Order: sequence, then structure tokens, then C-alpha cells
Amino acid sequence: MSPGTDLLEALPVAVYMTDADGNITYYNPAAAEFWGVRPELGSSKWCGSWRLFRLDGRPLPHDECPMAMALREGRPIRGIEAIAERPDGTRVPFLPFPTPLRDASGRVTGAINLLVDLSDRRHAEHESAHLGAIVSSSDDAIISKNLDGTITSWNAGATRIFGYEASEMVGQPVLKLIPPELHSEETTILSRLKKGERIDHYETVRVAKDGRRVDVSLTVSPLRDRAGRLIGASKVSRDITERKQTELTQRLLMEELNHRVKNTLATVQAIAGQTLRHAASPAEFIAGFSGRLQALSRAHALLTRRAFHGAEVTDVVRDQLLLGTDADDRIFYKGPFVVLGAQPALHLALILHELGTNARKYGALSVAAGNLSVTWSVRTNGGRNLFLEWAERGGPKVSAPSSPGFGTTLIERTLEAHGGEASLQYGTEGVTCQIRLPLPELQRGTDDRAGMSLLGKRGATLEPAPARSALAGKRVLVVEDEPLLAMDIEAILTDSGCSVVGPAGNLHQAKRLLDTQGCDAVLLDANLAGESVDELAALLTQRRVPFAFVTGHGRDALPRGHRDAVLVGKPFRREEIKSALEVLCYPITGGTVVQLQPRL
Repeated sequence: MSPGTDLLEALPVAVYMTDADGNITYYNPAAAEFWGVRPELGSSKWCGSWRLFRLDGRPLPHDECPMAMALREGRPIRGIEAIAERPDGTRVPFLPFPTPLRDASGRVTGAINLLVDLSDRRHAEHESAHLGAIVSSSDDAIISKNLDGTITSWNAGATRIFGYEASEMVGQPVLKLIPPELHSEETTILSRLKKGERIDHYETVRVAKDGRRVDVSLTVSPLRDRAGRLIGASKVSRDITERKQTELTQRLLMEELNHRVKNTLATVQAIAGQTLRHAASPAEFIAGFSGRLQALSRAHALLTRRAFHGAEVTDVVRDQLLLGTDADDRIFYKGPFVVLGAQPALHLALILHELGTNARKYGALSVAAGNLSVTWSVRTNGGRNLFLEWAERGGPKVSAPSSPGFGTTLIERTLEAHGGEASLQYGTEGVTCQIRLPLPELQRGTDDRAGMSLLGKRGATLEPAPARSALAGKRVLVVEDEPLLAMDIEAILTDSGCSVVGPAGNLHQAKRLLDTQGCDAVLLDANLAGESVDELAALLTQRRVPFAFVTGHGRDALPRGHRDAVLVGKPFRREEIKSALEVLCYPITGGTVVQLQPRL
């Protein structure tokens, strides 16, 4: 072999030569490997490939291949790609470089051809096109930037999430998307990228074109050139706003459910306590307690059908008076369609139960000839009000009780809590009752949270305090929007010798009582029918009036700055109420009033 042939033999690319007629006179090992066959020298013509195809898949005859063209036209052929098929069926895209060889007189004596395998390039182009399609069609925002934080690419997903077109953002600083208070994030990201670190999913916030804050999950990867030098970063931002909203909704629903359960238990506890206080015998207690629980159950079943968004007055009246029967000829009810919020509907149900129970035991419904009429209307003079009239006729002669019982007290306190009122008359023909219940323009449900045990500072748990005469004479303002619970707290305080101020069912009443009557301490519900008590807590702090929260909420729902306050969770025990007052009225300075133990 000549030195030139030795060089061709060593080349890793396919090279072969032909004579002037196209007969192959030489090929190197790389050419034989490329073709997948070793053609016979001197007889195989133009190309050693088993078969040839054009790029569109049509067969390419050997005598029309680029090598044949170069010999026929006497010129180098460039830029014509083709596909070679091997005997085993595999196909290889390639780019040939056929060049005629001439003698000293310029006559074509043959040609040399170099075949460049394009498989890797085609694969890279395919991968690049595939990656490009993924980037352009991705729902995620895929953004690249240089080391100065300037955006260099922007896909359609970024436009969908942030609202900017690529023309608006390429060349702009990426800080344009980052809230001012989070600009330090970018400094940290660039610092980590320069160390070659990849930043996996972390959740943060970005700002859209319209000013919206978008919750995103962000991944940042370093970008390097072929020499391995860091030249920028690729950011993938996934919009997780919907997921965050779903998580928030689920958390609120769980907190709402938790509070409703605790509030219901506290209500049951209050019903039991108040029924027991007014019962003359165990049998009377069981009858009264069971009836009120059934009334509560019917009201909850009615509210559940409307997902606790409220109940219609007709349904409340029918459920509490017909007691599961289709009709009772002695009972007449009529009124317009009025939807009450969940809490007013529940309270109206308990009021009607008390009136109905009394009517069945002593009044018009206790005899076959008696009858009951319940009518209602909505009047707008002086604000929207529901006026309901209860009228019994044909029953035994009734007279006013010597002292108000639990039912009468419940009716009066419940309506007072809503800013309403009731008027009861005991006539010769039976009991009549006129009820006024305000109807606010907007009925809001309570934002209830999970309850907790009575807690003192720094998460300490208060041990129940023994009965103390030290509470005697203390004036305690009770702020509670649930009348039954307010009555229960009032009974506990009265038994302890306290003087009760109120109770107040809303902020206006609470502030008025605070200004006009004063108090030594306050027991404060953390949420009054959806109304925040932040303002009242701040006012009490300003006036240095000690207070404790009595609520089904957790500490996270308490007003900011007061989350380490004394807290009594609903349902509560009477000892917990008394212990809270001990802490409020006798702060621990030197001697110990209430023992504190670490919470486990």
C-alpha cells in the first residue's frame, strides 16, 4: 500500500474510489462497515450499498446516485443526501462528497467519495424537534435565562400562566416576574447555579402581567455550553394555584366540620345542663332532654339537605310541629318563602319546639278540640324583619307561670341574641306569642375552627381549679352568640358567685356593655356569627381588661397578637370556665393560684 492508501485505511469515515466507468477500485474498512457488505473490486459500480433511497423514500438507482452524477458530469456533487440500506435491512442516512479525479491533461480518470453517516445528527435533530415540541406545547412555563438573570427564551406555557407574550419578556430581567419581597430568591438561585447545583421543586409565588399572584412549583437547572461552561439556567414553573385552592378548601371544610361537631356537642351539653336545672324529677329530665335533642336533630337534618347554607321557614315549622307526620288537622301554618341562615334557622327550630312541647302538654294541642295557627310575614320598615305569630285556640284555660321556665328563657335569650324579641300572652283561649327576628341583608356562616383544651401561656395546660369563694362578686362579661351556651356559662358563673354582665351576642352589644357597666373579666367567643372579634380583643387589651377565649376554634384562628391567650375549648367543663377566671382575676405573680403543667 502507498502512504496515501495507508492514510485512507486509518480514517474512521467511509472512503472509496472508482475508475472513469464507475467500477469500484478501492474502499477502506470504514466503507465496508458502513455498507454492511464488501463489494467486489472492479465489478461493483458507483456505490457499494446494497440499496439506495431518496429522502422521500423512493428508490434511488445506483446509476443515478451522486457518484454516478459526478463521473458523468465531471464535477463534484454536494448537498444531496440519501439513504443506504444494508443487507440486514437497516437504513443509514448519509451525505456523500463525490469528487472526480483527473490526470495531468485534465481527463477524468475516476473519482473519490467520502460518505458521512448522518444517523447521530438525524437522531439529534429528531430529539431536538421532539424536545422543542414538548417545550412549545407544555402547559408549564419553561423559561431560560443567562447568568445576568435576563430571559433568553419563553414558551407558550409561560404566556398562558403569566400573560406576557414572548416578545414582551425575552431580553427582560426575570425579576419582573418575582414579587419585590422575594427578590432575594433570585440571588440564592444564581449562587447555587454557579456551584453547579440543580434546584428541585420548591413552591413560591410569581406575579402575572395583570398583577395576580400565581402559586408555582419551580425547578431550576443549569445550562452549559459544549465546553461545559455554565451559561445560564432553565426554569420550569408549574401553576399550582388550583391545587393550593383545593388544599385550602379541604382544610377549611375539615375545620368547619370539626367546629360544627364541637359546637353541637357544646350545645347538647348546654341543653343537658339547663334541662337538669329546671327538671323536677329524673323522668321529667329525660323527657325534656330527649325532646330537645330530637328537635336539634331534626333541625340539623334539615340544614344538612342544604349543605348548612340555611333553611326555609316553612320547612322549619313543619318539621318541629308535625313531628314526622304528613299532616295534623289541628295545625295551620302559612307564610311567604323565607330562607334563614343556618344559626337563625337552628334557633327558630328550638323556639318552635319549646312552644310546641308546651302546647302538646298543657295547651291547645293537648285536647282534640284545640287548634294552632302559625303565620309569618316579612316587613321592611326599620329594616328587614320576620314577624311570626303563634296562636293557640280551643285548649284548656292557661295562666302565666309564677316564674319563667327554661323554655321561656330560651325563647327570650335566643331572640335577644339576634336583636329580636318575643311577646308571650296567656289568654283564656290559649297561648299567643309574637316573634320578631331581624333578617340581615347578608347571612354569613361562621368560620369555625377546631377547638382546643383550656390553654395558658406557652402551651401550658391549666389544671381544673377547686371551688373558690375568691370569684364571688367578680363581674364577668359573657360574649357568646349561641344563646344556649351563653345560658350555660351564665349558670356556671352564677353558681360560682360571679355577677354576670350581659350576655352579649354581638360586638355592638359587647362594646355597649363594656362602656356602660364595666367588668373584671371577659369570656369571649372567637367568632360571632362570622364576625371577627379582633377589634374587641384590641379594645380589651387597650383598657387592660383580662379576657379568655371560649370557642371551638384553634389558636390559629384567634386574633393576631392574642394567640397565647387563655383559651377554653368547646365543649367545656364547668371547672375549665372557673379555672380560666382564676387566671384572669388572679394573675400568677408570686403565689400560685392555678397549677400549670407542660402540655404533652
